[in-house]
Amino acid sequence: MTDKQMSLQYHIEELRKRIFVVILVFFVAFIAGFFLAMPLIQFLQKTPEAAGLELNVFNITDPINVFLDFAFLIGILLTSPVALYQLWAFVSPGLFEKERTATLAYIPMTFILFVGGIAFSYFIVFPFVIDFMNGLAEILGVEEEYGINEYFHFLFRLTLPFGILFQFPVVVMFLTRLGIVTPEWLGKIRKYSYFVLLVIAGLITPPELISHMLVTLPLILLYEISILISRVAYRKSLKAAKEAEERGETEE
Repeated sequence: MTDKQMSLQYHIEELRKRIFVVILVFFVAFIAGFFLAMPLIQFLQKTPEAAGLELNVFNITDPINVFLDFAFLIGILLTSPVALYQLWAFVSPGLFEKERTATLAYIPMTFILFVGGIAFSYFIVFPFVIDFMNGLAEILGVEEEYGINEYFHFLFRLTLPFGILFQFPVVVMFLTRLGIVTPEWLGKIRKYSYFVLLVIAGLITPPELISHMLVTLPLILLYEISILISRVAYRKSLKAAKEAEERGETEE
């Protein structure tokens, strides 16, 4: 077996071990979600956004579906820092020392941005959308009757994309430090990215201009912030590579 084949086999085995750790942690976090799901559901039912709504059950499986959805999402949320650390640990041997330290700090930043994106959507965008829906129902003269399963699925559909998209600046910074993307490339695809963001905003909001812009503008702002962050990360990456070359440091 050649050195290249041995190296590939080692990396595959290393990746397998880290994936196993993530799966194991998710299993434990999913079980923890069974204990945390019900208090969280009850809390969300008492918030101002849901307090004025009468949530009903239209199918016999709705309660268990909502419960399992929350347990699963809690498991994903609790597992995400571990998954990000395992990803960092897998790629870190190919980084310079300063890059290892810098990219390790991205893990808590990513988690904070995910929670921040969900909070932004829930406390700012979601109430506006609910008010719009209620106002439209009143204009049409129809009686509002919401299913608990549909209500929380709509909540997930609106908030989770924000949690994911708010991590975009950190992901761009990480990919820039790895040399996968550059600020110049992000600038070149700006118009295509704007179009994708418009489509995403259209998918997670009602067909109404104000709520659509309320979602689109923060996403465009995030993209522009990501380009600025990428420029800073790119300069630091070049600086680290130059310093390593001067010290005669080689990648492990």
